[in-house]
Amino acid sequence: MHRAERLSRGAWAIVGLLWVVATLNYLDRQLVVTMPGPIKGDLQIGDERFGLLSSVFLWIYGVCSPVAGYIADRVGKRPVIIASLLIWSAATLVTGIVTSFEGMLAARAMLGVSEAFYMPAAVALIVEYHRGPTRSRATGLHLSGVYAGSVLGGLGGAFAEMFGWRTGFVAMGAIGVAYALVLMIFFPRTSDKAAPAEIVSAEISTSAPLLSGAFKSLLTTRGFLFLLAMNLLNGAAYWPVRNWLPEFFRSELGVSQAWAGVYGPMAFNGAAFGGMLIASNISDWWSRWNERARALVPAIGFMIAAPCLFAVGAVEYIPVILACVLVAGMSQGFLDANLMPAACTVTDFRHRATAYGLLNFVGTTAGGAMTYVGGMLKEQQVPFATTFQAASLLIFVAGLCLFAVRPARCDATEFHASGSRQSPRLRTS
Repeated sequence: MHRAERLSRGAWAIVGLLWVVATLNYLDRQLVVTMPGPIKGDLQIGDERFGLLSSVFLWIYGVCSPVAGYIADRVGKRPVIIASLLIWSAATLVTGIVTSFEGMLAARAMLGVSEAFYMPAAVALIVEYHRGPTRSRATGLHLSGVYAGSVLGGLGGAFAEMFGWRTGFVAMGAIGVAYALVLMIFFPRTSDKAAPAEIVSAEISTSAPLLSGAFKSLLTTRGFLFLLAMNLLNGAAYWPVRNWLPEFFRSELGVSQAWAGVYGPMAFNGAAFGGMLIASNISDWWSRWNERARALVPAIGFMIAAPCLFAVGAVEYIPVILACVLVAGMSQGFLDANLMPAACTVTDFRHRATAYGLLNFVGTTAGGAMTYVGGMLKEQQVPFATTFQAASLLIFVAGLCLFAVRPARCDATEFHASGSRQSPRLRTS
């Protein structure tokens, strides 16, 4: 078999295997927010402590992400991915067994630690295999699993009404452990015969920068700093929207528990799935002659979404609110399809997982803080509608940050593969 054909098949096989992992990743974390009523009743907690269950996950996930990305860059992506899946699946299973708020908080903390290691390693591996005109599509297809998991997680409320909330956690944890064993057998290993030279050199390098060197390289790059600011604002805006939409529909609009999960996470994440498919194709097409396309596509999406998100908190007619939720969800999909490809235009390939870890850090820690604040304000009689309007302003500013991103260094193969312009030289630190 021709080497290019073998590489192409292997590259897409990796995306397919990781799609399932990404689905489990977000399904496991999303289950909690779709079952607020049963969990609060069982554990006898209020909105503030329930919000803390999501916040502690996001805080720990964010804090661990930069180090997790660096470890993936140093020791290899495959073992990190498999170990992460195995441990977070065990934590999900334990979540369905614990009987106290403190026990569930500890399980969610462990979920945060273990899931932090997956995404930086996975997206870095994918962009190493997919360069040029398939990069955004491959990234988007993988991350569509994120939204598949979130959409399926939206059924958690209905599932809890039929079988009890604990059953879902135990079942999903067991499935994840089983799939980790499958990956141990079938997940391909990097070899110099089947992988791009870039991957081999990154995996076997004995002179990879220390953590401080990797951070210094990233944090002194102007384009990457704009991406960091954007992702901080995006996390602060969209994580509380995702986490509180079900309770917003239930407590402020009178929607039933089962339908609240459908109107909230399923609508938002289903729209993000569609937006990701659209944006990935647009970005791959546009990037053939405009190296800023990876940042410009999500920037435009945010500019459209900001007024729609403001309207979510300003109107009471459910069909209009749903339409606005769909637009906001699509804009998140626009970003997710392009975040790592955009980072590749401003970072050294040796630091990609570390870069994604830093992006995760600022986004999820800010999101955790705002999720907690949203629950605290709700107990002080400040409606979620007000929180969503504040989020719309953050999304607008995040869009402005994306417009300011200008590639400082590019993957030379990205433009070479398109055959439409001279390849720029990759600068390394």
